[in-house]
Amino acid sequence: MSCDFAVRTVGLSKRFGDLWAVRDLDLEISMGSVYGFLGPNGSGKTTTMRMLTTLTKPTSGSAEIMGVDIQDRERVIGKIGYLPEQPPLFEELSGLEQLSYVSKLYGLSSDVAGERIEYYLRKLDMVDAAGRKIEGYSKGMRQKIGIIQAVIHKPEVVFLDEPTSGLDPKSARTVKDLISELSGSSETTVFLSTHILSVVDELSDKVGVLKNGDLVTEGAPEDLKKKVESGESRSLEEVFLSVTADHKEESKGR
Repeated sequence: MSCDFAVRTVGLSKRFGDLWAVRDLDLEISMGSVYGFLGPNGSGKTTTMRMLTTLTKPTSGSAEIMGVDIQDRERVIGKIGYLPEQPPLFEELSGLEQLSYVSKLYGLSSDVAGERIEYYLRKLDMVDAAGRKIEGYSKGMRQKIGIIQAVIHKPEVVFLDEPTSGLDPKSARTVKDLISELSGSSETTVFLSTHILSVVDELSDKVGVLKNGDLVTEGAPEDLKKKVESGESRSLEEVFLSVTADHKEESKGR
């Protein structure tokens, strides 16, 4: 595999006992794009993201991030940012302390870290809350701090798992604008997993739908809308419901 793609997988698979969480996943995600990753609960989306971020070892297959094999964990970690559905935060720290701590882990100078932290706190309307302890934060406030710490080091690939979860409409709009900003410079690739189909429809250059661990369809949002019924444009929600509908085939995994 080469560095022609920001993310590339070949036969990437993960099995837990007799259960295939992800099976034979082949992905090629262009640099500077937004890839929307969809699927019902338990379809294998989170397992895929955990493999690509080196948190879970594949059972078989291979994957590269910016041309670096995911087995080379140290190098991959320097190229990615990751927002899991439950951001890892220290309850006893303030939001500002949390972000300063993460910045040091990434080796940012105090000046650079300070500028970036201030920029993102203002962008996500968290300046006033930054000095308060995280233990008193709402879910939406925790989500904002999690997003900032995922992008503070300007990673080449950002993995976002439900980034607008718990956010009010105004904050969700700001996060969507931030995702557009990240990918707009072509310097950052965004791997976006969410249940909010309108977010994927609006932001994604390409969409993949996972079901029972298998990639069941993939393409540009507009192409997928026309794919289900020849010549007829449909909503992404209709496409999602169609390709993930129950069928008679035996379930092959989670």
